[in-house]
Amino acid sequence: MSAPSPVEVDPDLNADESTFLDKPWVTIVWNDPVNLMSYVTYVFRTYFGYDRKKAEKLMLEVHHEGRSVVSTGTREEMERDVQAMHEFGLWATMERAT
Repeated sequence: MSAPSPVEVDPDLNADESTFLDKPWVTIVWNDPVNLMSYVTYVFRTYFGYDRKKAEKLMLEVHHEGRSVVSTGTREEMERDVQAMHEFGLWATMERAT
């Protein structure tokens, strides 16, 4: 298995933009051919503390839609969440919320 990709951010990010602090960031978990659905559900329950119903809903979004937004917050919080997902072996990125 290859190493997880580094945290990806918007290449056009301009820290001086007035909206920089106003817009939240999101962590996105992407579908992969490696991890079982039960494991992804386990990760969401363990790391985020989601109940079974929410964790399974997010896992099914990953499975059927190819991706799911699993957390929202500050840039620093999302960097931490992305790193944690990588440590669990999941493919995750972050971006500014739209």
